[in-house]
Amino acid sequence: MISVDTNVVVRLLTGDDPKQFQKARELFEKEEIIITISVILECEWVLRYAYQFKPLEVAEAFESLFGLSNVMPQEQTVIFNAIEWHKQGLDFADAIHLAKSQDCDSLATFDQKFIAMAARITCFPVKAP
Repeated sequence: MISVDTNVVVRLLTGDDPKQFQKARELFEKEEIIITISVILECEWVLRYAYQFKPLEVAEAFESLFGLSNVMPQEQTVIFNAIEWHKQGLDFADAIHLAKSQDCDSLATFDQKFIAMAARITCFPVKAP
């Protein structure tokens, strides 16, 4: 099993550099791949800012990627929850924070939009300190 960096995932998902896309595709075709949470978070940022992906496009790209039988995200439940909550309108980074906080009593934030969105999509308490 190998881990891949953000640029390898982005090349695979965008195909913007044909030579690197081909190398990424070959790697994903022959190896068992794990993608760390930090790489997933950075990929979302790159896809959103550099490639103008909309939230649903990011979610669909990740769902396709993690639908491959040889590719899995680190902390799969966390990532799958984050993707689902992102599809429902939560910022992706906030969705990861929320998903990683499920073993806690609550999540404290000053971000009122995050509090409101979390209340709409889950019963987990996100509140101001």
